Amino acid sequence: MMISTKGRYALRVMIELAAREGQGYVALKDVARRQEISEKYLEAIMKKLVMEGLVSGVRGKGGGYQLARSAEECTVGEILRATENNLTPVSCQGLGEVGCPRGERCPTLPMWQELNGLIQNYFDRTTLAHLAQKARELEGEN
Repeated sequence: MMISTKGRYALRVMIELAAREGQGYVALKDVARRQEISEKYLEAIMKKLVMEGLVSGVRGKGGGYQLARSAEECTVGEILRATENNLTPVSCQGLGEVGCPRGERCPTLPMWQELNGLIQNYFDRTTLAHLAQKARELEGEN
């Protein structure tokens, strides 16, 4: 499994929005500038995050984006699945209902299933609030 720039950037943006939780909408151009991400690329990421109900957006003067729910309620798993679509470690795990055609006779399938479970559990128990706290700690070191 390789997390793309889309997933990594989504996490960075969500951490920034979490740091500004309760302060109203944050302008996309400001986030793009601070995070050093192309505004156009960030628009595509934000669209996915809005569609998944992770952020809400308002257009026009004073508009921007903010978290749709508290940072404590948002998990890394949700954010990455919104942008990556699939977090499975091997392609045969991402086949959904169909499953791997060799699944019944594959000696490695249980191993991949267990690894997939570990990955999903780790990302689903790591909250945005936890990452935002780490970011605040790092900023305090500078």
